[in-house]
Amino acid sequence: LFMILYYAQGGWIANLALTLNIFFILGILTQLNASLTLPGIAGIVLTIGMSIDANVLIFERIREELKKGTGLKSAVRQGYTRAFASIIDANVTTFLAGVILYGLGQGPVKGFAITLMVGIVCSFFTAVFITRLVVERLLARKQGQGRFKLETAWARPLAADKNLNFMSNKRRFYIGSALFIALGLLALVAKGGLKLGVDFLGGRAYTVRFQSPPTPSVLQAGLPAYLGGQDVEVKTFGADNLLKITTSYRVNEDGAHIDEDVTRQLIQGLQALTQHQHASTAADHDTDTFVIDSSLKIGATIAKDIKEASVRALIIALIILFLYIMIRFRHWQFGVGALVALLHDSLIVLSAFAIGHVLGFPLDVDQVFIAALLTLIGYSINDTVVVFDRVRERMKDRRAATYLSTFNLALNQTLARTLITSATTLFVVLVLFLFGGVALRGFSFALLIGIITGTYSSLCIATPVALDLMRKKETATN
Repeated sequence: LFMILYYAQGGWIANLALTLNIFFILGILTQLNASLTLPGIAGIVLTIGMSIDANVLIFERIREELKKGTGLKSAVRQGYTRAFASIIDANVTTFLAGVILYGLGQGPVKGFAITLMVGIVCSFFTAVFITRLVVERLLARKQGQGRFKLETAWARPLAADKNLNFMSNKRRFYIGSALFIALGLLALVAKGGLKLGVDFLGGRAYTVRFQSPPTPSVLQAGLPAYLGGQDVEVKTFGADNLLKITTSYRVNEDGAHIDEDVTRQLIQGLQALTQHQHASTAADHDTDTFVIDSSLKIGATIAKDIKEASVRALIIALIILFLYIMIRFRHWQFGVGALVALLHDSLIVLSAFAIGHVLGFPLDVDQVFIAALLTLIGYSINDTVVVFDRVRERMKDRRAATYLSTFNLALNQTLARTLITSATTLFVVLVLFLFGGVALRGFSFALLIGIITGTYSSLCIATPVALDLMRKKETATN
């Protein structure tokens, strides 16, 4: 709806590309025999939000050409040509995050990485090639130029040229970010660290079979009262009546009597919450009973391996993305600016989780959270790359202009695209947060904070840092 209201016919074309994109993703996943897990579905939902970005880039470029007085057919051709480099860079950086996630992640994180990478490839194809076919077909018709519009009446004020002086406020941006991160560090100290999930702490996992499917969210909310107040993770495991229940209750205690005690308390909780009785064997399993098919203890060593792999994935992602930006833009200052912004975004999200923990809104930090953090890195670098690409373009034409005016001009020229892409992705993640269930709450919250701070850092952290370094180089050269 937003795309139609803002881009008129262009919005309809973008939505057509989006629909085809979803069909392509599902078709390819079917061909790969990939399991569609909950994080995998989250990857598709996120792709829906991010795939709009390429269309926004193209449409904004076309509108820029039209403002110059270029004819519609020529403006369309120039728009696709000029947007292509930005789209390539933005997609490659996000795809790299997906590759690292797939290579170093474990379990459901791999499923998320697969859907993310497939989604990026499909969205690139539909946005760049299919929309161009549709637009050129429209323009080839008789009086086609009058039939293709990229603007609605109410969107004109929003699309008007901006002249905001971002760089003059950079010190305020630095101080504001530093204060929020410092507050997060204080919250970490106050609570003794983040609230780690079972993936990182270890715990006990049970596979429980019911005759009639219970509601997982009810069990997830009610079972902690029977398991020492510790968080419990409840997920369907294949069929609706088969649940995987994981708890970190008494994780640091060993012995058969401890295992029996935890199991007994789990059974009491399940009986009270479902009104079903525990059947000790499958032979006694009838309509109003449940049976525990299997149980497994996730040891501290395994949890430590998962934690180390996740941290390693984050570090490698930052290094690779820094090198890509530095090589692609031929200025190390851009690489440093992007790296500082990525570190800033990661610290802001961690700070938000820590502050939430203090305020009574604790969320687990687990493998899915790491998937969210890497997705955020991909999204943030996507946004930063688009801004840097315009800076690079303006630097070629700047002649006597200062770095300050060049960077400000580039930010203002990409502002509409940045805000539109952030808004459309934010819509999707907000839906994920509100309706995605408890299992995805930490993931979607991290993305929600991440998209806001990723947009902010592209404009107010990455670009000012690159500018400061470029001006120092300019001063040193002079």
